[in-house]
Amino acid sequence: MQALRLLGAATVSVCLSLPAAQAQTYPDRVIKAVVPYIPGSPVDVLARIVAQHLGTRLSQNVIVENRPGAGTTLGMKAVIGAPPDGYTLLVAGQALASAGVLYPDLGFDPATAFAPVATLAGWSHVLVVRQGLPVNTVAELVAHAKANPGKLTFGYGLGTSPQIVGDYFKVIAGLDLTNVPYRGGEQVRVDLLGGRIDINFAPVSNVIGMIQEGKVRPLAVTSRKRDPNLPDVPTMIESGYPQVGFDPDVWQAVVAPGGTPSTVIGRLNAEINESLRSSEVRSTLSRLGFEPVIGTPQEFAAFLAAQAQKWPEIIKAAGVTAQ
Repeated sequence: MQALRLLGAATVSVCLSLPAAQAQTYPDRVIKAVVPYIPGSPVDVLARIVAQHLGTRLSQNVIVENRPGAGTTLGMKAVIGAPPDGYTLLVAGQALASAGVLYPDLGFDPATAFAPVATLAGWSHVLVVRQGLPVNTVAELVAHAKANPGKLTFGYGLGTSPQIVGDYFKVIAGLDLTNVPYRGGEQVRVDLLGGRIDINFAPVSNVIGMIQEGKVRPLAVTSRKRDPNLPDVPTMIESGYPQVGFDPDVWQAVVAPGGTPSTVIGRLNAEINESLRSSEVRSTLSRLGFEPVIGTPQEFAAFLAAQAQKWPEIIKAAGVTAQ
């Protein structure tokens, strides 16, 4: 009996020491960060910046793997089934709070199925229209759309924040637009430049060059304050649509498969936060229109829980569905 007690105590001791030992050796091989968006998208750019600096801090390669499709749920599925050891991560944002509503047959609730690791950054959108559209303000766009029901096209990446924000604006303004879903936002903007799409909500960083070159026309930003890169462009709040003023309307973060040891999550969180604090990263993100968001895993968990209450209501109000 004494031997059994000693064996049991030893077993408990070994089990308790495993997380600590794992934290000391982690990482000892390549880490994969899955990005559920196409290469070159804002989230992809953000992920690659962070991955590069995180890899340097961890003295281990952090590679980015793009898994776009099905409103980011393909990427989610690729991560949720991975071993919970910290070597497969997911870079995602609002979809964690909204995908469960858009895809009720997903088989899991993204808002609770993953382990929160660290927030990365937030940003907002700008409502842009093709250059030939005869409107210069949101009020003029609303009037033109109402005078031409069903004739204006609204393009977006399927299941993305631009779709949700745009469809919400449609409902609030009472507009009849023809929705045109794409796999990702980049192709939307190609067709916007080509005159095949009339309206798009896009991250400021993705269209700032086109705006400055006069290729597309900005009407309003979705942030609560004017964007410093577009000081002459009013907010949606200033344009008469306070419901479409968010703070922020886009955020991105890192999550891991549920069950990932807290010691590993703590290590990742600390190194990601230090990366975001570096002057080099902050300067790079600022140029791209991203605002770093630094916090603990616990703060991220609380934020995600609040977002999981907020966005489903907006999605339902907007009538957004997976197509």
